[in-house]
Amino acid sequence: MESKPKMNRPAGPRAKAAHATSPPNAVSPWVRLRSATYHPFLYERMIGAVDPTARPGNVVNVYDKAGAPFGRGLFNPRSRIVLRMLTHDDAPIDDAFWQARLGQAVALRRRLNLDETTDAYRLVHAEGDGLSGLVVERYADCLVFELFSLGMFQRREQIARWLGDILGPPTCLDRPHVASQSWRTIIRADPHIERAEGFGVPADERTFDGTITIREHGIRYRVDVAAGHKTGFFCDQRENRHRFASLCKDATVLDLCCYTAGFGLCAKLLGGASDVTSVDLDEAAVALARANVNLNQTRLNLVHSDAFIYLRQMLVNGRQYDAVVLDPPKFAKSRDDVDAALITYNDLNSLALQAVRPGGILLTCSCSGLVSFDMFTSTVQRAARRANRSLQVIGRSGAAADHPIMLNCPESEYLKALWLRVL
Repeated sequence: MESKPKMNRPAGPRAKAAHATSPPNAVSPWVRLRSATYHPFLYERMIGAVDPTARPGNVVNVYDKAGAPFGRGLFNPRSRIVLRMLTHDDAPIDDAFWQARLGQAVALRRRLNLDETTDAYRLVHAEGDGLSGLVVERYADCLVFELFSLGMFQRREQIARWLGDILGPPTCLDRPHVASQSWRTIIRADPHIERAEGFGVPADERTFDGTITIREHGIRYRVDVAAGHKTGFFCDQRENRHRFASLCKDATVLDLCCYTAGFGLCAKLLGGASDVTSVDLDEAAVALARANVNLNQTRLNLVHSDAFIYLRQMLVNGRQYDAVVLDPPKFAKSRDDVDAALITYNDLNSLALQAVRPGGILLTCSCSGLVSFDMFTSTVQRAARRANRSLQVIGRSGAAADHPIMLNCPESEYLKALWLRVL
């Protein structure tokens, strides 16, 4: 049963006293800051006073401690992120603003020529596109929204209409001569986000009948946009999948935490790997991986197992591989999780390194935004010492270019991929 969102928490002391500390010539609704930063997230401790007329989800005028205009953002007093900044100038947040910001996001994807390679990519990357709290993925003729803020939830229908107008009628690589009349949409949000932000996606907006077939680098994939991980597919690994395949000619390949076998299929079909084993603990993911294997008329060894258990068994069996890819789920969901996440990365990489044949390749990844590249690299090095293996770094990479990073929001560089030759 879907849980109902909690009621908005009552205004705190600062909000109740707002009339006494309002900035000079303030325009309602407004928020005055106690401390300012150009990071798009402003937390409760940084808020000095709140206009009593400000309502959750409102666009508010933001003023600094001295009362000078600081910009405009989305307000939610019940969230840890009380303000999500949209602009630091005096431009009004009106229909023209939203259309222009969405148009900029679409223009970047068109400039990247993604439609020549795939019909699955990220259209809007939240803070990376100046639209904090909003992620939109394009899968063939479907737009999948992943929402992280109440303000974006309240505007989802209008944003979908604007995006549809900007994009025009969808065409799909799987059906190149057939254009759909309109975009289908589905709305997703993590239950934890819904509770924290105070909204609930209606059941009819989060359901979808069946799967969607997309193409990437000539390979076909079925995507479960309603129940799959994240939004159903990992568009961020597109270029890493292609690069990994180039290292797999005639290789034996182990694809750990494979989800729907993206890396494994690329290694086999694009790279010419001689043998590919793809492993995942999620039974539904393995079933969809099997459907993808059949869809592309190829063969992979698909294993439903925990990666730790499988690796330990391979070590007992003395089995090693020419190329291993390790792409585990997000281990650090909050700052309190970071230390435990690093221990898990250490343990898992130590096992994976031992499964690589001397001179072979390990591509190891972290999608925990709170774990920096330096932290991740140091952890993998410690794992190498445990495994008594030496490492040559042959590359570092991250998410594909349709996941742009704003330098004032380093957490948006969440995906880290470390390319290693294992000696």
